[in-house]
Amino acid sequence: MPNDRLREGLLRKGLTTATLAEKLDVDPKTVERWITQSRNPYPRYRHAIAALLGESESYLWPDALPTERVAQVSQSEVVHIYPRRGAVPPDLWQRLLDQTTRHVGVLVYAGLFLPEYNPRWVSTLQEKAKTGVQVELLFGDPEGEHVAARGEDEGIGSAMASKILNALAFYKELRDLENVGIYYHNTILYNSIYRFDDEMLVNTHLYGTPAAYAPVLHLRRLGGGELFDSYLSSFNRALGVKRAVWPDH
Repeated sequence: MPNDRLREGLLRKGLTTATLAEKLDVDPKTVERWITQSRNPYPRYRHAIAALLGESESYLWPDALPTERVAQVSQSEVVHIYPRRGAVPPDLWQRLLDQTTRHVGVLVYAGLFLPEYNPRWVSTLQEKAKTGVQVELLFGDPEGEHVAARGEDEGIGSAMASKILNALAFYKELRDLENVGIYYHNTILYNSIYRFDDEMLVNTHLYGTPAAYAPVLHLRRLGGGELFDSYLSSFNRALGVKRAVWPDH
């Protein structure tokens, strides 16, 4: 079977088999075999290709690493575990955003704490978008059943929908910018996800407990690991059922 993930990764980056072969100093026919015959490259080439395409080795070559090794690498992707969101150092959110050069992704119901307590949050997103960083912000649909259910779970009722609208008020100045997408999602949110290139903060959700009091995982993507990519896949699924907050923008 052909390696369609590798083929698609090259297409997204605008690379041909010839240009990849040149970058890796290998024969173009070797690259063709990696794609058409699903041959696994040597580790040094897998590392280089994964870095070049911004994908993990485990995604591009699922069978290249033994299961035990994948589990070990995935454990190493955990930088830190915080017992609750309030225990995350306040400057960590801004530091991760400052270091981002490619992609910011936020998947929340409201996430009001970010713009409310960090005056630089929105202005930094604006600066990043202007330099070409892709910004994707997904908020719970205030009219959706899942937001209503979450409000009931936390004992705040319709206040959850109000929090979402309050949060969006902070982001209005971003809605006309290129590279910025601001959307609603109507999904059950098992985790709030904050992605900054290859680092991520995952705020787990606990039934009946506000997200501020639930644990947070700080993850850093590693080649051959699965943990980061599992949460990224969840983010992308929510992105697949989005609808624009401001359709005209």
